[in-house]
Amino acid sequence: MIKRYGDSPRAGQIYRRRPGVYAVLLDKGALLATHQADPLPEYQLPGGGIDRGEHPIAALHREVMEETGWHITGLRRLEAFRRFTYMPEYDLWAEKICTIYLARPTLRIGPPTEPGHQAVWMQPDAALKLLGNPGDRAMLALALRQVGPR
Repeated sequence: MIKRYGDSPRAGQIYRRRPGVYAVLLDKGALLATHQADPLPEYQLPGGGIDRGEHPIAALHREVMEETGWHITGLRRLEAFRRFTYMPEYDLWAEKICTIYLARPTLRIGPPTEPGHQAVWMQPDAALKLLGNPGDRAMLALALRQVGPR
């Protein structure tokens, strides 16, 4: 059973399962996160949905590049969790199945290509308060317990 973070599913609401991949990106004691301006301003772990037919690792590389402008390396799976949420950008009630990886940013290619996203470096202790959903905060805490800041 996959642990759930955040709100319980609403009774009677139909949710569409949406698998995604996300990364805890630690380097030199700092976390590389993304700030998404719309639909609500929020700090997040970079990542997102896996497109149909796409390999999860390819999706993670694509999403991190789109949301931060960085290449990553050294991927190691941490854990998975689920959360139930409304995604206004897709007009979709989703059961997000979030697989989290630990990785290291290695090369900045340029600014994020995903509209409304900004790459943000922050201290992990600040990120534990600033990340916008409890699942992201829990996965960062897990990564820090396992490896500490790198």
